[in-house]
Amino acid sequence: MAFPKAFLGWICLAFVILHLADGGEENGGSKLVDSTQPSSLLAKIDCNGECSRRCQLSSRQNLCKRACGTCCVRCNCVPPGTSGNEELCPCYNNMTTHGGRKKCP
Repeated sequence: MAFPKAFLGWICLAFVILHLADGGEENGGSKLVDSTQPSSLLAKIDCNGECSRRCQLSSRQNLCKRACGTCCVRCNCVPPGTSGNEELCPCYNNMTTHGGRKKCP
C-alpha cells in the first residue's frame, strides 16, 4: 500500500516540475528573462561621452559635466546638441536644484 502512494507522490512532483519549466500556464506563462538577449530597458548610455559632447562649448566645462553626469545617471538620457532640446528628455528637463532652478545643462 505504501508503494502506490510514494509512486503517486513522485508522479505529482514530476508533473509540477515539468509544468513550472514549461512556463506555468498553457497560455504562455511567465518566463524568466534571458540575460543574453539585449534589452532596451537595461541598456545604459555612456554618460561621460554624452556629457563631454553636451558640454564642449560651455565656458565652465567641469561644472557642466558634473551636473550633466548627475542628470544622465538618473535619467539615462542626454538631449542632442550642445544646448536646448531638453524636451526630448523629459526627466532631464524637469530636474531642478533645491533653489528651483534647472539642474541639467
